[in-house]
Amino acid sequence: MTSIIDGEAVAADIRDDLQGAVDDLADAGARPTLATVLMSEDPASETYVSMKQRDCEELGIGTRDVELDADAPASDLLEVVDDLNADPDVNGILVQSPVPDHVDYRDVVEAIDPEKDVDAFHPENVGRLVAGYPRYKPCTPHGIQKLLAAEGVDPEGMDATVVGRSRIVGRPMANLLSLKEDGGNATVTLCHSRTENLAEKTRSADILVVAADVPGLVDGDMVGEGAVVVDVGINRVDADTEKGYELVGDVDFESAKEKASAITPVPGGVGPMTRAMLLWNTTKAASRQHGVDVTLP
Repeated sequence: MTSIIDGEAVAADIRDDLQGAVDDLADAGARPTLATVLMSEDPASETYVSMKQRDCEELGIGTRDVELDADAPASDLLEVVDDLNADPDVNGILVQSPVPDHVDYRDVVEAIDPEKDVDAFHPENVGRLVAGYPRYKPCTPHGIQKLLAAEGVDPEGMDATVVGRSRIVGRPMANLLSLKEDGGNATVTLCHSRTENLAEKTRSADILVVAADVPGLVDGDMVGEGAVVVDVGINRVDADTEKGYELVGDVDFESAKEKASAITPVPGGVGPMTRAMLLWNTTKAASRQHGVDVTLP
């Protein structure tokens, strides 16, 4: 029987386990606080931000909600980031992407104080990850590590293939799986749009992480017998449903589950973990900034 990895359940366990750390920080006068900055009229972005704020509030993490007109100059956004950097009551800063075309997102990322960069996108935090001593781990790859651990999968000595080389998932995932620490020590192959013989490389994987934003890119013929398959993709495709679409992953779930020993569904797999690890990073940031030691799950 193939195990269907329940990201909702694992994320709920992490939130429950975080509660003690959040309470301890609050008791010490160091309540974690996350600032979200939205400069978009995109309904999906608005929904994502509201979900993150609700997650924080349910756990007792404070929130700051900053909204900017999508037509405002880039300097307004950078000024907001500067103000949040200087605010000692704000521990984490998240600028929801995408930002408008006239704003260079790289400038925004580099403007965030690395100590408050709970997305772990700042070049300093990326460098620390690559060097092997991360301050914060990017939320989605870190969440995948937690999913594997909850499934009882230890990557040590395994062959892992990551499909997709984005700065958000693919590249940091490859780094985390190869680090000399718990949840790492795998031999990693990083594939992308220029990779030749992709199926050959995916079939050889004990752990296969697919994050290419291409619906159904990987099917059962590309999965090795008994592999653990993690589908990061979430794609909206036309469908005969009430909404007129459905959400599917980068992996053809039905054919892949016939070969995999364990697989994440879409939705309900990786997505909830990304949000849970944002709470984790925000709690860690508060602990670091206030010098209050807490136990993180």
